[in-house]
Amino acid sequence: MSTEPELIESPLNQTITHDGHTLRVDIYRLEDETDWLLEVVNEDGTSQVWDDRFATDQAALDAVHAAIDEEGVGAFLD
Repeated sequence: MSTEPELIESPLNQTITHDGHTLRVDIYRLEDETDWLLEVVNEDGTSQVWDDRFATDQAALDAVHAAIDEEGVGAFLD
């Protein structure tokens, strides 16, 4: 019987408030993988998971900030 790999959460997980809206940023990977996954959850609980994987958790966090700067927080409110 095989065991499920453990989910590793990044210490960079955080909450970002921008233009009066709060987003939860979750960055994680499976213990047997090296690439990080990025998920952003808005205040209504709607989750958006990036298709891209990231070599580092910092790169994932940078992608969130870049998306907010380029598209605005409204891109996450649908």
